[in-house]
Amino acid sequence: MARIISIESTSQTCSVALAENDKLIALKETSGNNHSVVLTQFILDVLNEVGLKSTDLDAVAVSKGPGSYTGLRIGVSAAKGLCYSLDIPLIAVDTLYALALSVRDLYPECFICPMIDARRMEVYTALYDSNMNTVLDVHAKIIDESSFQDCLSSNKIVFLGSGAPKTNNVIKSPNAIFDLSHDLSAKNIISTAYQRFTDKKFENIAYFEPFYLKEFVAKKPVVKALRY
Repeated sequence: MARIISIESTSQTCSVALAENDKLIALKETSGNNHSVVLTQFILDVLNEVGLKSTDLDAVAVSKGPGSYTGLRIGVSAAKGLCYSLDIPLIAVDTLYALALSVRDLYPECFICPMIDARRMEVYTALYDSNMNTVLDVHAKIIDESSFQDCLSSNKIVFLGSGAPKTNNVIKSPNAIFDLSHDLSAKNIISTAYQRFTDKKFENIAYFEPFYLKEFVAKKPVVKALRY
C-alpha cells in the first residue's frame, strides 16, 4: 500500500491531502495568504488524524503550477524538504490538468477549461476534451467576449477554478457552463499522483523547479515621504 501526501499551494488555497493508494483518508485546507504559516501544521494534522508518522510515507506529491510564485515556492520547498529528510520520491502533478480531471466524470460530454485567477482579466488556463486530451496547452490568457468562441461554436465547455467567476459575465454562449463549486485542492492530485507512483515517474529532487509560466517581477517597495 502506498501512502502519499499531496500539497496544493499554487493559489490562495493551501491544501494537504493524505491518501492510501488513490483513496483520500485525510484532508486539511484553508483559503488565504498564510501558506508559510499553516502548511507544515497541515502536514502534521493529516498524519495525526489517521495515526501515522512521517516515516510511514512512501512519496510526496506537489501541484507544480502554474500559479502564484510565492505559493509555488512554499509548496515545492516543503515537498522537497520531506523527500530529502525521509528519502522518498517526489511526484509533480500539473495543476490545471488535476483540476480538470476532478470534474471529468461530472461532465462526460464536455470540454473542460480550468482557470486560475491572475491579475485583472487574465487567467492561467488550458483546454481538455472529454477524454482529457489537450486541446489548448497551458497558457496565460486575457479574457474578453471572443475568448473560446471557436470551440464554443461546436462544443460545450465547462469553465471552473478561481478564474471562472470573473469570466462568467464575459464569455457568452449557450454552450458555456460555469461550475463555480470546484476549485484547486490537494485531493484533486491524488489519482494522478498514485498513477505516477506506480509508473515510477519521479522528479529529481535537487533540480526540480515549479512551472511558473511567467517570470517573477519584483516590485520596489513604496517609500512614503515623512512630513514634519
